[in-house]
Amino acid sequence: MILTKHQCEDSEHWALDGYLLSSEFDFKQFCCNHPREVSSLLTSLRSDEKATGTLIAPIEYDQEVWACGVTYLRSRDAREAETDVKNVYDMVYEAKRPELFFKAIGWRVKGSQSAIRIRRDSHWNVPEPELTLLINSHGEILGYCVGNDVSSRNIEGENPLYLPQAKVYDGSCALGPGICLTGAERMQNLSIELVIEREGRVIFKGDTSTSQIKRSFEELASYLTMETTFPFGAFLLTGTGIIPDEAFSLSVGDKVIITIDTLVLENRVES
Repeated sequence: MILTKHQCEDSEHWALDGYLLSSEFDFKQFCCNHPREVSSLLTSLRSDEKATGTLIAPIEYDQEVWACGVTYLRSRDAREAETDVKNVYDMVYEAKRPELFFKAIGWRVKGSQSAIRIRRDSHWNVPEPELTLLINSHGEILGYCVGNDVSSRNIEGENPLYLPQAKVYDGSCALGPGICLTGAERMQNLSIELVIEREGRVIFKGDTSTSQIKRSFEELASYLTMETTFPFGAFLLTGTGIIPDEAFSLSVGDKVIITIDTLVLENRVES
């Protein structure tokens, strides 16, 4: 079951597997349901009308996106290499408590085919392809979508305390194309691929699998919701295992394509 959000002429509409949901559907209220209730609820609200209009980010304007860092070994190694402040990332990778940080509010999130950005005051910028959890108001996992945690590596590398500036700015977060509604047990070995094109030519390609993540998705969701309330659910980027080498940086005009299993998120970099 795939939930998508569409911008139609008159308003925004949610759809299930390509068919519009009833106007009674409220995504924020949906995020208050337990996983066992999801299938029957959505089936009862699905219409026979095919969804049209432009795909937009599958999130409401006032919902939050959070993120985890250093959950893959490749991420730990890259962060250690980019900073003069040593051992910080190695300690996080090995620690009991994961790194968590706020990434974006819903109205700032870009959908598939929308433009992402790189900071004007940064010279080293990369996309970070990440499986992104949809977590309900009870801290349970309802499904996942594709996420891009666009990051300014030189800013974070200068000082880890600059992480909010490296991670949180206009155009730094994209989610889409829809939400695959499934349990965490079915996310344990999903393929993740990153392709970056420049002027029609592939300049970077990398892949990994969710099987390479150090922490379980349930553990990450548990820490996020341990002392923070999300009355209408939240999205959680779970970290990246694909990082281009130090010689690479995104440029305006690049196309970033992230594929997780059957979901594909595509964005162009604009100024």
